[in-house]
This record gives sequence, C-alpha cells and structure tokens, in this order.
Amino acid sequence: MIIKEVDNSRSAREFLNVAKELYKNDQFWVCPLDKDINAVFNPQQNTFHSHGSCTRWILKSDEGKLIGRIAAFINENKAFQTKQPTGGIGFFECINDRHAAELLFDKAKEWLKSHDMMAMDGPINFGENDSFWGLLIEGYTTPSYGMNYNHAYYKKLFENYGFSTLYEQITNHLEVNKPFPERFTKIANWVANKPGYTFKHLEEGKLKKYATDFVEIYNDAWKDFENFVPLTIVNVLETFNKMKTVMDEKLIWFAYINDEPASVIVILPDANQMIKSFNGKLGLIEKLKFVYYRWKGVSRMRAVVMGTKHAYQKHGLESALFIKLKEYVLPLHQYEELELSWVGDFNDKMLSLHEATGATFGKKHATMRKVF
Repeated sequence: MIIKEVDNSRSAREFLNVAKELYKNDQFWVCPLDKDINAVFNPQQNTFHSHGSCTRWILKSDEGKLIGRIAAFINENKAFQTKQPTGGIGFFECINDRHAAELLFDKAKEWLKSHDMMAMDGPINFGENDSFWGLLIEGYTTPSYGMNYNHAYYKKLFENYGFSTLYEQITNHLEVNKPFPERFTKIANWVANKPGYTFKHLEEGKLKKYATDFVEIYNDAWKDFENFVPLTIVNVLETFNKMKTVMDEKLIWFAYINDEPASVIVILPDANQMIKSFNGKLGLIEKLKFVYYRWKGVSRMRAVVMGTKHAYQKHGLESALFIKLKEYVLPLHQYEELELSWVGDFNDKMLSLHEATGATFGKKHATMRKVF
C-alpha cells in the first residue's frame, strides 16, 4: 500500500474521491459537497487556520486504487486544555482492513507527535462541532446535512488501534405533526406570554446583530463545559453567511428577557435532501436543481444548535421557542421531521429537554481519543 500527503490539486481531488469509491453502493450515504470539504482545508475559508494547522493523506493499493484517507489537525486554542496536548483526526475513510487503517492512523500520529501532541481525538472536524464530528455507531440511516456517516466496521478499526470513547453524541428525532406532550405545551404557552419575554426570528438583513446575540448566549451557555473555547462574532458571521443558501430565517429563533438575549435555537432545512443526487458537485446543473429543490421544499429539518444562558436555564425558554417554531411550521404542511442537534451524554439538561418534547432516538455518534 502507498500513502501520500495531499500536496496538489490532483491529490486533493483523490482525497474527495476516496469516499465516493467506498460508498458508491450504499443506499443511505449522501456525498458531502466537494466545496464544503475543500473549505475546511482552505485558510481563506476556514478561520481555524489562524490558530492551528492541518494536513491530510490518501492511501492507495499497489495497483493504484483509492482505499483510504485521513486528515490531522491541531487547534491551538484547544490542544493544551487537556492534561496531555491533544490534536485531532478526521475525514477518515478506509476499506475494511486493519493494516490499511493502521497505516493511516500511524501517519496522523507521527505528524501530531512531530508537533508535540501526545494524543488525538477523532473523528472530529478542523472547525466547529456542528458538522463532520463523531463516529457513527448506531442508527445507520440517511444522515442530515453535515452529520458524519460511516461504515459500521469503522468502530472496530478505531478500537483495534487503541481509541476509546471520550463521550457519546445522541441525536433524537421529532415528528413535526405529532402534538407536544400536554405538560410541555402548558409550560411553553405560559412562558411565551410572560411580561418582558419576547421572541424574534432571525432577519437576514440584520445578521451582525443576531450573530452578536448568538455569541453572547452561546458563550454563556457552554462556558462550564470541559475544554470550552468561546466563539467570536467573526466565526458566527462566517457560519451564518454559509447558511444563507438554505436558511429559512423563520426557523431560527431568539428569546429575550427585558431585551437581554437569553436563548436561541438554530434550525435549517435539511440540504441533504436537495444534494443527494449531486455526488458532491455543484456546477451549473446542480445549482439549477438546488434552486428547484429549495423552491419545492424538503420534508426534513435539522436543529444545528440550541442554547440558553445559565441564569435563564430553568425559565422554560426552550419550550416557548419550540412553540413559536411550530406556529410557523405547521401551516406550511411541508415538514415531517425535525432532527434535533446532537447532545453529549454529559449534558443531562438538554437530554431531559429532548425527552420532554416527546422526541425519539435517532442516531448515536462517538468522539474517541487515542493517547500515544
């Protein structure tokens, strides 16, 4: 087998083609857009390059057939928050062969060790954890946009190399046309009508204002979680602008208490229903198809993120946000399912909220760690 670093346009294309080869007969896999993956490794498109570094490799058989790939990266804002400096690996794809997987893992480990790392987490993204994050270990159905999908045998490849689960990521599904539980609805309506409580959906013409509110809420809500790294307005504006092509501003809601940003939920139409036939491409034909699918509408939504400031986490704001969403969504007669954003098994509050809505189990991913 031959392992090669991605160092030119041809090897960058081959990096993309590894997945297309390995999943060509898989009915559930949806090929991510080439531009989305390329953007991760482009310093002009990914702000993480300003405080980190990354590289990637492809693996071929002796006959030249693409059989694997891996990327390794160091986020300097996060790498030194653990007891051992920890880098990351991601975009791992491999045939069902232990030796091939070990060649890829070894190459990533070698590079990370040369940059003074003592462990690696994976599969993760060189970016925010709302996309390309975690190893799918349960729920092998069609993924939503940005969610990792992989062959079931990958878990064994990771475990054989010495990776162990750091935490599990639970994704639950909500049937849009199914009424919320009575208690949930009662609390939500009571909260929605409290004096001083207001609820607003995002407005595309005021992205900077809502990006600022989002950062304020997010950084307060997650500040006590281990290895937390605050978001910046630049990060969030970059994300909001990327979302514009699929965004429905009335699916993104903010709650305010006496005009103070307090809670947020960000939901997007599931772009994977639009791009499934594109095979990663986004040329003129695909763009025309995308416009058509966007106009026609999709039946599935994905909650990208939810959060509430600590001071307001027992005020029922999340319940009220769901009610506001339903008031908009139900009359459309379009959406059938909402995939709630993944929740770490350490986040009891959010898991309890999912349960309160009547959501059911959808998928489970794992973020894993290998200490050298």
